[in-house]
Amino acid sequence: MNRLASASSPYLLQHKDNPVHWWEWGPEAFAEAQRLNRPVLLSVGYAACHWCHVMAHESFEDEATAALMNELFVNIKVDREERPDVDHVYMTALQALGERGGWPLTMFLTPKGEPFWGGTYFPKRAGFGRPSFEDVLRQISLLYHAEPDRIAYNRELLKKSLSEQVQRQGGGTLGLADLDAIGTKLVEVIDPEHGGIRGAPKFPNPTILELLARYARRSGDRTARDRFLLTLEQMARGGIHDHLGGGFARYSTDERWLVPHFEKMLYDNAQLLELFALAAAETGRSLFREAATGIVTWLQREMTTPEGAFASSLDADSEGEEGRYYVWSLAEVREVLGEDAALFERIYDITEEGNWEGTNIPNRLLSGEVSADLEDRLWPLRDRLLKRREARIRPGLDDKVLADWNGLMIASLVRAGLLLDRPDWTSLAERAYRFVRDTMSRDGGLGHSWRGGSLVFPGFALDHAAMMRAALSVYEATGRASYLHDARRWAGILADEYRVPETGVLAMTAKGGEHLVARPQPTHDDVVPNANGAFAEGLVRLAALTGDEGDRQGVEQELAALSGIARASLVSHASILNALDQHLRGLTIIVTQDEDGALTKAALKVPYLDRTVCLAEDLSKLSETHPAKAQAGQGAGPQALVCAGMRCSLPLTQPDDLTSQASEMATNVS
Repeated sequence: MNRLASASSPYLLQHKDNPVHWWEWGPEAFAEAQRLNRPVLLSVGYAACHWCHVMAHESFEDEATAALMNELFVNIKVDREERPDVDHVYMTALQALGERGGWPLTMFLTPKGEPFWGGTYFPKRAGFGRPSFEDVLRQISLLYHAEPDRIAYNRELLKKSLSEQVQRQGGGTLGLADLDAIGTKLVEVIDPEHGGIRGAPKFPNPTILELLARYARRSGDRTARDRFLLTLEQMARGGIHDHLGGGFARYSTDERWLVPHFEKMLYDNAQLLELFALAAAETGRSLFREAATGIVTWLQREMTTPEGAFASSLDADSEGEEGRYYVWSLAEVREVLGEDAALFERIYDITEEGNWEGTNIPNRLLSGEVSADLEDRLWPLRDRLLKRREARIRPGLDDKVLADWNGLMIASLVRAGLLLDRPDWTSLAERAYRFVRDTMSRDGGLGHSWRGGSLVFPGFALDHAAMMRAALSVYEATGRASYLHDARRWAGILADEYRVPETGVLAMTAKGGEHLVARPQPTHDDVVPNANGAFAEGLVRLAALTGDEGDRQGVEQELAALSGIARASLVSHASILNALDQHLRGLTIIVTQDEDGALTKAALKVPYLDRTVCLAEDLSKLSETHPAKAQAGQGAGPQALVCAGMRCSLPLTQPDDLTSQASEMATNVS
């Protein structure tokens, strides 16, 4: 029997009517495998995954294939977004076999959960050197029962690979010179024509873009700045950007950002929002502002749950076809726009032959800059087409709420809203924050995934680290002490429950969580920043807010432990390097007695890459070790101090003076 009907995950529910006798991940499934002496077939995917749908339609919905699966295996289906720990363990095992990772992930396990072989997508029929899925099923089952020694060899080899924990590395800490060196190298790998990492496919890589932006701000390297802005510009012009509805798809299949892999993920848009806002504030260009605003418009229209939190993703497919919801024929554009169609066709690359598989992906890669007057003419045309599009059959929405992805979006909404004078974005962030904090927590700790009242608990390290960063961002914007209290609590849980003493890094899972064949301790970034990097940034900002010597020492110990690990592969640890830059170069701006809010507003307009803002009732109440403590009592009324490291400016009383002082100190890092 198929046991997925009671699952909370939308991805698992997509498979509840398969003739496969699916189990959810859990001890009952493995007990059944032991009882029957059958291997386990583990299938991992997610709701917006195109190739997961293809394999499901070809094989899991096929009666003959399902019968073979049911006869030979105990079959477990996992949502990688709901159980990133399970996904990480078995994806690591697949890569240890020398295979490229990806989804769907198809792994074969012993009844004890030990991996011994696997792959990704297997086609229904053999071809191009790839076996059919049915052939794979028969061969694996035969090997499992007829050649136990071979299975044991693979099993032990993979168990050894999985059990190799991160080791403390030597080599000392990293400094500004190291960050400048990697920044210089990073400039060279950015495509000078299209932006992004050279070649195809092209992913947004937000943590790497932030690393590039930080290098440009720190060094004054014009080429670095130009390539950062070029990347955002080409993404905003490309088909990866939904020009009608707002938001960005997961990646582009080509080097020009034209053809997206059409699924839209919350985490991509969360990280891109703050970067587009940063570029808009720095350049004043409407292209960047509109890209940021479009993300939030999409978020509110399509991704906000009734409770005020944010859903996970939109599918790439609708009506069984990838991208069908988003593409256009010339005839339909003309039907909707009538005599206005010619203008839209010219600006958005709409032709009879199309720009992708005979259809048109709206994009502005060929149109260049347009005037403000022309933009005013274009937006009602986009709105008319959007209304037509909304009458189509929509892609599936994965409406589960993930604490880590929500944390990324909450922080980004606050940061972008401050840069672009959108206080309503902070209100949107606070509403989502309250849901995660109040509904997805138990005894102070966070769960990971919530849907329909069902909570996956305990959460993972990134849930706590991302929500810690979110709490600190909202605290800076509002000054409400409860947010700082939350950040401290989650920092303590990370240190106590997730840090592995032998390695000094955070494991994905809590020490009291479910026991897997290995406790994963990844340190590299994926499509989201790694928990270790997010935690390090949170600790840096927390220490800046408190000025406490113990907090400062904790930051230095954390970054020292992570530096040796990051040194082995710097770019893949960009979030750790970004936290290091924040520690070495970030300003602390203390504002006190600011009743009219003018100084506070000026402080918060300083880009988040350059500062942390502390709102203090009275300088005399700061920690005794805070570098601004010496200024206590020097004058009454609203004042601000800008501190870099252990040196602070004299008290400032005018917003323009604060802005100038912050700019001067941010560009003169010793």
